[in-house]
Amino acid sequence: MPKGLDAGIAETVRVLIEGGVETFESCEGGDGHAYPEPTVRFFGERAAGFRALAVALENGLNPIHLRRVWPIVGGEPTGPWWEIVFPPTMGVSRVTATERRGERNART
Repeated sequence: MPKGLDAGIAETVRVLIEGGVETFESCEGGDGHAYPEPTVRFFGERAAGFRALAVALENGLNPIHLRRVWPIVGGEPTGPWWEIVFPPTMGVSRVTATERRGERNART
């Protein structure tokens, strides 16, 4: 696990990395942070965003945005890379896919 992660995004980054997402930057978001909401940036081709989205949804992370971005640096587009954004109220209350399957099975 990378060192120096914001505490509020560390678990999300761990889940994404374990799901095969190649993260390179993250922020827990909020006042005094680089992003207003918890955000994770990651590398990958066109399908990588949808794989990351699937990992997030299967692990109850409830993302609110998935973006493919080309930042402009020195007047030149760079990237692209992906960003996945989570609600400001995210936290340790995530529900795993296994727990959701158990809940569905209990209802049937």
